[in-house]
Amino acid sequence: MTCQSSESTDTIESDRRADNNSRAVESDESRIASAMKDLKNTGWYWGSLTATEAKEILQDASEGTFLVRDSSQRDYLFTISAMTSAGPTNLRIEYKHGKFKLDSVVLVKPKLKQFDSVVHLVEHYVMLSRTSDKAASNSQPSAAPPNGTVQLLLTKPVYTATPSLQHLCRITINRRTRRVQDLPLPNRLKDYLTDYAYNV
Repeated sequence: MTCQSSESTDTIESDRRADNNSRAVESDESRIASAMKDLKNTGWYWGSLTATEAKEILQDASEGTFLVRDSSQRDYLFTISAMTSAGPTNLRIEYKHGKFKLDSVVLVKPKLKQFDSVVHLVEHYVMLSRTSDKAASNSQPSAAPPNGTVQLLLTKPVYTATPSLQHLCRITINRRTRRVQDLPLPNRLKDYLTDYAYNV
């Protein structure tokens, strides 16, 4: 049996914590790098656009039109700028513990879904918006939300440039199936489809 001094044990524990912190930083860096790669493939990520510039782009757009840009606040990486019934608005995207979610008031935060990527987050809210939009068109007009709140819809992205036909086809295929590997296509084309496996 060997005995270690408490100083030696403290050093080992300190080294373990440092190693875990180092792995967490590497993991965060790789997740953010992966999120950036996906975002750049979307065509609706505008980079270092300011809130004022985003407002100008969205000013004459229909409700539900949106774009993603870098956040101007240091505590956040990205912001969704979207057109609502009350005009353009901005929603910060929070990154914490390896996940992305919308920033919100403290009471709502625990209820918000978290995602591995920003594009997955946007895709989720686009799908919710399409579902609620269909439900609204099949029912009577609803009363305005209480307390002057505004319903957020994400339905149509604003592209930085006209997307390629290949990219639009990829999105359409991804909307129809999640089983790309089962399609009778060459492997190179399957790789292209799975490189951006989102439908928005």
